[in-house]
Amino acid sequence: MLMLSLFLTASLVIFILVSLLWIWSVIIKNVSIVDLFWGLGFIFVNACYFYLSGDFYPRKILLFVLVSVWGFRLFIYLSWRNIGKGEDFRYQEFRRNYGPKRYWWFSYFQTFLLQGVLIMIVSLPLLGVNFKTQSESLNAFDYLGILIWVIGFVFEAGGDLQLVKFKKNPQNKGKVLNTGFWKYTRHPNYFGDSAVWWSFGIFSIAAGAYWLSIASIFMTLLIIKVSGVSLLEKTLNTEKPQYKEYIQKTNSFFPWFPKK
Repeated sequence: MLMLSLFLTASLVIFILVSLLWIWSVIIKNVSIVDLFWGLGFIFVNACYFYLSGDFYPRKILLFVLVSVWGFRLFIYLSWRNIGKGEDFRYQEFRRNYGPKRYWWFSYFQTFLLQGVLIMIVSLPLLGVNFKTQSESLNAFDYLGILIWVIGFVFEAGGDLQLVKFKKNPQNKGKVLNTGFWKYTRHPNYFGDSAVWWSFGIFSIAAGAYWLSIASIFMTLLIIKVSGVSLLEKTLNTEKPQYKEYIQKTNSFFPWFPKK
């Protein structure tokens, strides 16, 4: 199968899935369910690439495992955090701005279809690995990719776990988490998520699909500038007075020792 055919087949699968998810969101009147699909979407895309590209080489099997572990972990965490909590405030605001009589169909293009497109763009390194791998052996880039994935996964999962424990304590209400991973970066979970995608880009380079690894940089820019860091910082600056002091001492994204 040609690379373009492989990409278009996976795109069709994602298009069908996000469309079905949108229909369900209209029925239950909750757009927030789209957030739960983010990790699963990459699992579905990578599974398409993995099975349709043929030969199951070690690098492809390794990538299949790593993407699945990362995606399922994210899905389980977001499901535990969001289910039963109602629609996220962002989507509620969109619903008010566009009006409930119009937002039900507008959300399909603004949220669901957009997420499907982003999944296909960000997953390009996965396409590169599965299409270009033609060897039974791993190389130095593969082992570097494994190392970066482990670092990223530990930061992402560890940061989320520490935040859950912090929020469970009523005495921490209004306070800033500045211990553990959060001592070295204000967003360890976002840094970890980016590192995981850098590792996928490195695997793509290992397979010889160099230009497709650029999508990993796009993912980092998306996290920092659009959907993650910048959006959250605006909210925290308003809600938590101590956050300004935290900003002065702690790196925003890349982990480093706190400033004195």
